[in-house]
Amino acid sequence: MPTPVGRTETEVLADLVQLTASPGYVHAIAFICHRDNLVLYRDELNPKDMAHLFTNDRLLRTEITTLLGLMVRQALDMSVPTVEVLGYLVERTDTLMLELHHALSRPMLSSLTAQAVSGSTAEIGWDGMSMREPIFYGTESAYSFQYRDLLPTKYGADDTWLVEKMGFTITQAQLVASTMCNLMDEKACATFAKSRAPVIDPHILIGAFEYSAQLVADSSGLDVPIVEAVFGALTLTGDNLQFQTIGDFNAVAATPLLPTGRGTVLLFQHYAIYEALYESPFFWMWADKPYRPTAMEHRGAFAEQFSALRLRAVFGQDNVHTNVNLFKGKDVAGEADVLVVFGDRLIIIQAKAKKLTLEARKGNDGQLKSDFAAAIQQSYDQGWICANIIVEGECRLENDQGRELKLPHPPKEIYLFSVVSEHYPALAFQSSQYLTYQTTEVIKAPLVMDVFLLDAIAEMLTSPLRFLSYIRLRIAAAGKVNLSHELTALGFHLKRNMWLDEEFSYVMIDDSYAVDLDTAMTVRREGHPGKHTPEGILTRLAGTRYEQVISQIEAEANPATLELGLQLLAMNEDAAFNVHRGLEAITRMTREDGQGHDFTIGAEQGNSGICFHSNRMPSPAAMRRLQFHCHKRKYIMRSDTWFGLAVDGDCDIQFGVTLNFPWTESDQMDELTRDAQAPAPISSLKSLIRQSNGRKVGRNEPCPCRSGKKYKKCCMS
Repeated sequence: MPTPVGRTETEVLADLVQLTASPGYVHAIAFICHRDNLVLYRDELNPKDMAHLFTNDRLLRTEITTLLGLMVRQALDMSVPTVEVLGYLVERTDTLMLELHHALSRPMLSSLTAQAVSGSTAEIGWDGMSMREPIFYGTESAYSFQYRDLLPTKYGADDTWLVEKMGFTITQAQLVASTMCNLMDEKACATFAKSRAPVIDPHILIGAFEYSAQLVADSSGLDVPIVEAVFGALTLTGDNLQFQTIGDFNAVAATPLLPTGRGTVLLFQHYAIYEALYESPFFWMWADKPYRPTAMEHRGAFAEQFSALRLRAVFGQDNVHTNVNLFKGKDVAGEADVLVVFGDRLIIIQAKAKKLTLEARKGNDGQLKSDFAAAIQQSYDQGWICANIIVEGECRLENDQGRELKLPHPPKEIYLFSVVSEHYPALAFQSSQYLTYQTTEVIKAPLVMDVFLLDAIAEMLTSPLRFLSYIRLRIAAAGKVNLSHELTALGFHLKRNMWLDEEFSYVMIDDSYAVDLDTAMTVRREGHPGKHTPEGILTRLAGTRYEQVISQIEAEANPATLELGLQLLAMNEDAAFNVHRGLEAITRMTREDGQGHDFTIGAEQGNSGICFHSNRMPSPAAMRRLQFHCHKRKYIMRSDTWFGLAVDGDCDIQFGVTLNFPWTESDQMDELTRDAQAPAPISSLKSLIRQSNGRKVGRNEPCPCRSGKKYKKCCMS
């Protein structure tokens, strides 16, 4: 197999430098931004409207920023090219950017080729040069509106310094940025309407991206001097000649407003100004040596405070604690930045305000691993220490107010989160390659994320069980999935549950699985009309008995039923509907005859199963009956774990049973289960449903299981 060949990155960049210096090239940038970034919709925003953002034939934000960085190495030429010249500039740009991608991919492809030729089955060790491609082309870490919305939380404590030194508060800067982006949308739509003529007029393209301080002041209601102060902080100065290769500092990223020389500035992308405002203020403060300690303190506290804020929205105020010290005697043996306690499940978060350095972005292998160790490995190690101290049980926990924190139950599972507050490109991929970790029966494999992913998970999975179930399933699938970004995994889960059949040893999840998530997040945060929740596990089971049981389980956080809730949420959609159908049938029968009724969902030998029982009133006898029934089923199936759940006629939970101990052969149990049958197959639920309904159901009538489908398309088929 030949080694991939082609022009080097340096050769391609030389051509790009020459191309971006062409008279009027800025209009080619305007055309590309209209083509690749504009999302149009009618009535409601839906995933199809955003699907083109996931195609391979558009330029990414990092690519456009690179082109801008090369263009401003000389004075900006605003002359307008002819239609023919504009077409050539755009076509040549696309060709060279594709060639640049090939050049950056070559070290990675060479490693793969060498391994294939050698026949080696060892896992590839990704060095710094191979990492440059996923770092540069990886999916965006954050949504642009997340950068915008987090600004007051991140820098609100620094407002006094910002007003004194920069002339504006962070909220005022946020308003300037959002006003410019809203104007960009309005003007881009108007430009699109004009550009539908047979021949595109290059004059109109740049208008969507050009702003004056007076225009922004009039649109935002801010005074012109405040807008000018924000412009001054974010406007490019100098020639950007230090930007020579991919990975060099590109001043356009920190100062995305480009002066036109005619009293206006250009801004080409929402993402650019929001990201610059999220990252640049810290460096402004860093230049003020007396203020550095305060800036560092605020920066470090942000990730902890924001993580706690989002988790409290899911788990409740009383279940989320910050800066928890773990004492052994009088000594502090560890500190958890954030500790979540839900029943017998814990989440330990260690937060860091770290980002990837320029040297690492250039492919310096040692620096790349050093950055990762400081940002991720160190935080994981701290979380591991805390988890082990808690498991040992001989420690005293004290929260940030000096009050002792007592755990309600010995922890059954502890999840470790390493959270960074800054954009960290290819974070999921780097973690899969570089993170060294351990696990025990209680302490699970870690999850590495930034505050933006945590925000998205908490936004979409708003209940404790839903949140914990996703974390559990994501960790279980860690060695079986290949994906470029964790938002892709979340999008996949929301559509079909992060449930992977055991017959698949490895699954590649395409980035397009995130389009429904992206749409829902945009609808929620930007206020566009559309669906707030992606079609999938959160919508198709809404209103079912299955969902009713899960809601009741998480309301109590009782260890006796908590594990059952997680088992239910780990089911695929067909199994979940079968639980609903069975519960609907036995509760209807209990309402009609007042008697107890049962059904069992069995599993393959060695796996867990569930016995469901309905009864009019809870009683000790019913509890003993269910427990004995579960014990027999557990023994028959040779399982280590079995669950039982008793409900009343309205499907309200009465009590739960969890049997969790190793299966061992027993003469007594052999005798007790001699005549017992294995759990009936799921298909037998259909006859149970028909029996519970008590009458013949028409083909086109609503299914008696209340799935919302017609009978012929549900339990009849």
